[in-house]
Amino acid sequence: MTSPASDEAVVKHNPAASRFEAIVDGHLAVADYVLQDGRMLFTHTFVPPELRGRCLAEKLVRAGLEQARAEGWRVVPRCSYVAAFIQRHPVFQDLLD
Repeated sequence: MTSPASDEAVVKHNPAASRFEAIVDGHLAVADYVLQDGRMLFTHTFVPPELRGRCLAEKLVRAGLEQARAEGWRVVPRCSYVAAFIQRHPVFQDLLD
């Protein structure tokens, strides 16, 4: 059995844990955030070594930014990956607080 490609990974929003997550091959990848005064502060993105190279971090962050847009939240990228992602994708720059 082969591992799923990144486009097959399902990202789920887990508001109780304040994160976006994907479980692939039994490993958990996450993008953590904190909600504060109408702002979504991205604090940490983690993809286990076994899953790296599958664009999972991008998929997690994109889902988080789309959620922020849908909710009308401003975004504060305290995670360096999220900051770099927004810099590379101008379509999300209007969300920055």
